[in-house]
Amino acid sequence: MISNLAILQKMNYSQAVSGVKVLPKSTDGLLDRVLLKIIPYWIRPNDITLIRFVMIPFVGILLFNRIYDTGIMLFAFALFTDIIDGALARLRNQITEWGKFFDPFADKLLIGTVVAIVVSQYISVYVAAVIIFAEIILMVNAFYQMKFRGYVVPSKIAGKVKMFLQSMGLLLLLIYVMTPSPVVLVAATYMLYLSIIFSLLSIFTYRHA
Repeated sequence: MISNLAILQKMNYSQAVSGVKVLPKSTDGLLDRVLLKIIPYWIRPNDITLIRFVMIPFVGILLFNRIYDTGIMLFAFALFTDIIDGALARLRNQITEWGKFFDPFADKLLIGTVVAIVVSQYISVYVAAVIIFAEIILMVNAFYQMKFRGYVVPSKIAGKVKMFLQSMGLLLLLIYVMTPSPVVLVAATYMLYLSIIFSLLSIFTYRHA
């Protein structure tokens, strides 16, 4: 798996977005002052994306074996790398076509893995199936756009909201597993329900990209 990703990564530096500089977000400056400045320039955003790919099976193994304390920390760290690679790419003008495709792909694999293990057990198999099925449709659509239409569709607002709701819902669900509280479970469930709505909106925007 790692070798295949490394081969794919060799494409990334020659596939930078031509002539387009994406403006940093308001939170990027804070991240830069607190953390990003200590990250060497030889570490590129796509390297961090690759790290997230590598962490996914470990997150899955830990949660499957109910090692929740370590699993939730690794899952939270994997989510944090998604914030870091995006901010780093914008601030250092290192956005690439490779990153635009594989960064959300890594997110979907991470979310799908945790959903399959945890949501199916503590909320509903049907809810887990709907979330995973929607993510598969989004991945297939993204691959189709890249393969047959020659470009990568950037993340839309619906997709970003979906990712936030999924991440927070799963973190709350994992907190519930550690310290059972009906309120936390209800909050996690409704966040995941809302994420399904935004998944459908994401699919619609992909279809009309």
